[in-house]
Amino acid sequence: MSTISSTSPQSRKPAGIDQVDVRGPRVAAWITTFVLATVLLTGSWVLLALQAAVFATGTALGPRRSPYGLLYARLVAPRLSPTTEREPVAPLRFAQGVGLAFAVVGTVAYVSGAPVLGAVATGAALVAALLNAAFGICLGCQIYPLVALVRARRAAPVPTR
Repeated sequence: MSTISSTSPQSRKPAGIDQVDVRGPRVAAWITTFVLATVLLTGSWVLLALQAAVFATGTALGPRRSPYGLLYARLVAPRLSPTTEREPVAPLRFAQGVGLAFAVVGTVAYVSGAPVLGAVATGAALVAALLNAAFGICLGCQIYPLVALVRARRAAPVPTR
């Protein structure tokens, strides 16, 4: 899954930046969309907790080693032509963390007897997953540069007079 063609400029990996085939996260987003829609239809906190575990794995290990990333690498990618488009891993990991937060809130809400809050949290994650799957718009990835900027400003030394 991480093969990089030396002939295509779009597929070249800049030094020091871990990147993945853009189709992998989109396939993962379709699976996530299906899982979250099923949670909304059934109210299953167990299924939402399992999705939270998938998000946690993607956050900790990155998209290649998440369960859906492994499915993509083993079942889908071998049937596709080599990729010409890649995206950086860091924003994807951040997006998985955002999904994890919504899934945890939803799971806790369902378990605690607050199904409306559970459905709202699940619905928010579902909208984000569907936008990524259908249109390639990763909301977490869009927010990531702002978070990175805030982190950089906080880490920068304060000038003294």
